[in-house]
Amino acid sequence: MITIGIDIGTSAVKLVAVDEKGAVLRTVSRDYPLYMYDNGFSEQAPEDWWEKTADGLLEITKGLGEVAAVSFSGQMHGLVLLDENDNVLRRAILWNDQRTQAQCDYLNNEIGRDVLLANSANIALTGFTAPKILWVKDNEPEIFAKVKKIMLPKDYIAYKLSGVFCTDYSDASGMLLLDVKKQDWSDKMLNIVGVTREQLPKLYHSYEAVGTVTAAAASETGLSTATKIVAGGGDQAVGAVGSGIVSEGMCSVSLGTSGVLFVAADNFAVDTSPAAIHAFCHSTGRYHFMGVTLAAAGSNKWWCEEILQTTDYGVEQKKIDKIGTNPVFFLPYLSGERTPHNDSTARGAFVGMNATTTRADMTQAVLEGVSFSLRDILTRVRDLGANVTTARIIGGGAKSPLWCQMIADILRLKVEKMQSEEGPAFGAAILAMVGAGVYKNVEEACSALIEITETFVPNETAAASYDKRYPIYTSLYTALKDSFREICEV
Repeated sequence: MITIGIDIGTSAVKLVAVDEKGAVLRTVSRDYPLYMYDNGFSEQAPEDWWEKTADGLLEITKGLGEVAAVSFSGQMHGLVLLDENDNVLRRAILWNDQRTQAQCDYLNNEIGRDVLLANSANIALTGFTAPKILWVKDNEPEIFAKVKKIMLPKDYIAYKLSGVFCTDYSDASGMLLLDVKKQDWSDKMLNIVGVTREQLPKLYHSYEAVGTVTAAAASETGLSTATKIVAGGGDQAVGAVGSGIVSEGMCSVSLGTSGVLFVAADNFAVDTSPAAIHAFCHSTGRYHFMGVTLAAAGSNKWWCEEILQTTDYGVEQKKIDKIGTNPVFFLPYLSGERTPHNDSTARGAFVGMNATTTRADMTQAVLEGVSFSLRDILTRVRDLGANVTTARIIGGGAKSPLWCQMIADILRLKVEKMQSEEGPAFGAAILAMVGAGVYKNVEEACSALIEITETFVPNETAAASYDKRYPIYTSLYTALKDSFREICEV
């Protein structure tokens, strides 16, 4: 049996075809434009997503055989608006768009964080969907008046394929319109934002089949009208499925440009602190917690390429020899910080250099600083009651064995690497298998399909040393935060 996972990313759509044993048969990728502007606007045309997805499906299905099911991973939070004739009303406002600060201030300060947490489990951030809806309402009332359907990026593709107006709980969690605990639209939040249930899609679990391919879509994509369309989910939740992070006590660490710590949880909890740990529904049908440090592998890239003027990261890391004893600290706040400080004015800093400090010490400090930032997130998640025991590591930074071991030591977790590197697209293919009935649930599918290739166990000597150094690291932001704010005002 063949399934296809489709990942609607910010720069491209990626498609992966797999068999029931998880073997990757084919992959296809198609780029599309991203429109970014100096005022912080970031947009894409939903029609481009569909054109490139349909073209990619035509290629990947050629001579492939019958496709049982298709599912999705999608960039989260993006606002897609359709009118009564299903025409796209404007370009989609994306997750990284920064235009909604005034709307977030209104929601967090006038409506109140307590109200948001009680009704959606999260506070307003500029990336979330509800502030985007308010921005359109405030700035483009003629468009807002025509809105018939509100959907997320992957749901637009599901709608074009199946004709079913749907979303899933994991992706909907990032809209600030869902009561995450109850797994239903929040009437309170809908009233605050000024939208109705009729304008919102029907909710499904990520692994549920919502329909089949329409005749029109079949002619454009090479799929059969018998192919099932499975709801799919937000990219972080579906990427976690692709990594097997589906059971209590497991987490994924993503070392991409930003760093994401994603923790699967059986029980619901809300973070009422300023740390803003996201409490979302998981693609398994349960919950997950998620925190983000904004410059993870991005910090290492900046240090090596901009400062050291090299792209040979491995050579720089070979000289590191002070594991657990490096006197230099680095705060990785090059893009501000989200978790745990939620402070856009935070800035990067090296602290602790002396006349004997070496280039290798500075490089080591960058890797350690990012790892300490991930420990910040893990500490907050544990405070919410999650019992984390194992991490699976993904992203470009995971190519460094040194960094993987460092994260194992600093987080005091067993760290595992996996065979598959297809990420969210592979996770979407797994969801398609569950929706097609190949496996009875997501946990069973991941147990059968995810293969571990390498394991890093904490070194007790290094871990104990890092335990002593971590409080110094956490004290530095407190000492410098007022200076960061003043720097931004100069």
